[in-house]
Amino acid sequence: MAAALPGSLLLLALLALRGRAQGLGQTRFICTSVPLDVDMCTAPAPSGGAAEDLKTTVLQLRETVLQQKETIMNQKETIRELTAKLGRCESQSVLDALPGEPRPGGRKQPGFSKNTMGDLSRAPAAETLSQLGQTLQSLKTRLENLEQFSRMNSSSQTNNLKDILQNKIDDLEKQVLSRVNSLEEGKYNARNESEERGKIESTLTSLHQRISDLEKGQKDNRPTDRFQLTFPLRTNYMYAKVKKSLPEMYAFSVCMWMKSSASPGMGTPFSYAVPGQANELVLIEWGNNPMEILINDKVAKLPFIINDGKWHHICVTWTTRDGVWEAYQDGTQAGSGENLAPYHPIKPQGVLVLGQEQDTLGGGFDATQAFVGELAHFNVWDRKLSPGEVYSLATCSSKALAGNVIAWSEANIDIYGGATKWTFEACRQLN
Repeated sequence: MAAALPGSLLLLALLALRGRAQGLGQTRFICTSVPLDVDMCTAPAPSGGAAEDLKTTVLQLRETVLQQKETIMNQKETIRELTAKLGRCESQSVLDALPGEPRPGGRKQPGFSKNTMGDLSRAPAAETLSQLGQTLQSLKTRLENLEQFSRMNSSSQTNNLKDILQNKIDDLEKQVLSRVNSLEEGKYNARNESEERGKIESTLTSLHQRISDLEKGQKDNRPTDRFQLTFPLRTNYMYAKVKKSLPEMYAFSVCMWMKSSASPGMGTPFSYAVPGQANELVLIEWGNNPMEILINDKVAKLPFIINDGKWHHICVTWTTRDGVWEAYQDGTQAGSGENLAPYHPIKPQGVLVLGQEQDTLGGGFDATQAFVGELAHFNVWDRKLSPGEVYSLATCSSKALAGNVIAWSEANIDIYGGATKWTFEACRQLN
């Protein structure tokens, strides 16, 4: 009886189930996770509150996705703009850097000819503007110190000069700002760059000199050799030029005090160029290379370790016979060698520059090889100094001799581009 259910009873049961489903109204299905060890028939259905939480979470996720999509689109637009600007800067710097690129090791092809003091920087124009901005800020700081001094020592003459200097700084800032605006508006013209840069550098040189004169005062009676040169920035326009040239020399000694913490490499403390040979006599520390002495473009590596931010005295001696050289640091011989440009006398009628490496006679400077730091007591002899004479120089002895070819004196040095003079302190600290 139970196994054979009459067809009428089955039909009635199906109709009853359908009626119950219709009584519940419109239905929906909810998916929920159930642990493996739980009987699905006994698992509780999600409550109305849980379902609403799920719905809220989904809406929040959708909103987050839309926001991230919008952010990504904005970032893509920014990247496109920056890429376009970078492309313009790179194309300009490539045009500036094409002639006279350095050979591996940081030295230039000898005999290469190009313009000298009007050279454009091989760094992007924006970097050059940044360097000019730093120079102007340095001038402002020094001028503020002068203002404090003038308040303590009232002088109408000092105040008038201070006002003139302040006006010049303001004019320079306007010129730099004008160049920035021209770059941003795409009005940069390489033809006018050299002329405009020359005007700015000339003004900087005059301005630095007048501030230096005001700082040391008109009644400064210090000895003419008690000064140092400061090259605060790695530029291609800050340098000093020795007024005298070198004679023909079959031997020499070059000695100086130096202080630097520049990295990598402190740059070029001095370079001597003659017609047809830009690397007649050069001292350079470029990139991660050790310091080198170049004579007629021949190289010897020097065992100096001096870029620690402290004052060091160095000397290099050389004779043309067998090209024998010696290197002294702080009064002690640190190294020696031979076969450095043997039997080649140092040629006369050249240009001696402090702080820059020359590509051409008196110019062709490259900012990457500029000296950064302080330099003093640069002396040159046309003979080989004895170890005792070198030691006297390094210990600031009263018996120390001045160079018989080039003697360190303010009257023998011309300064350009904002390199500054300060009172030399190293010997005072030793004595």
